[in-house]
Amino acid sequence: MPRGYFITFEGLDGSGKSTQISKLAAWMKTLLEGASALPERLEASRGIAPIVTRQPGGTATGDRIRALTLDSRSQGLAPMAEMALMFADRAQAIAEVIHPALDSGRIVLCDRFTDSTEAYQGGGRELGSAIVLDLHRLLCGNLQPDLTLLLLPPLEASLARARRRNDRVRAQTGRDEGRFELEQDAFHRRVWEMYREIALRHPARVVLIEGELNVDEVHARVVTAVSKLLGV
Repeated sequence: MPRGYFITFEGLDGSGKSTQISKLAAWMKTLLEGASALPERLEASRGIAPIVTRQPGGTATGDRIRALTLDSRSQGLAPMAEMALMFADRAQAIAEVIHPALDSGRIVLCDRFTDSTEAYQGGGRELGSAIVLDLHRLLCGNLQPDLTLLLLPPLEASLARARRRNDRVRAQTGRDEGRFELEQDAFHRRVWEMYREIALRHPARVVLIEGELNVDEVHARVVTAVSKLLGV
């Protein structure tokens, strides 16, 4: 059976990843249910919605790691410990969700993958790219996405949206996922710059969508990139 497709979304919090993943999943569901003919690699997914997951999270273990790493009360977490937790979450997700889905020919849409660790811990925490990529090879079998959609609206706009969202979620649910948004702007600037570096290094895999675009404009660019990948 042909391997399924692995598509990741990257960007700062507040960049619109969750919205775009939801819209792409709906578009793909319609495509897979309604197309009279599909490329061979998509046949195993005919009539089946793509699997949508996230990192950290997406498994029972990952959700516990997410609660720890994103909670603003975890301020004493050392950068190396933070990175180790991200890779523990990722290794579990690959074993439990991603590899089984791909091996059965399914499409996986993932909100963040190792590019996030390189951007946030490698860039933001200034641990460097080398250790992130070494751990990815060691712990993740060097699994690479077929396509990465990198959303990079202006830095200030992303941060403002993320902080407003976190305040709203905290008020409505009591859940706290705002630890990274408490960092100084210089941290987020390093993350933003590392993301651009990743895009330049991997032009065949990473589609960079930047600028202050509205939701529909971003979705149109996402669909164009995914249609090219899938051959539809």
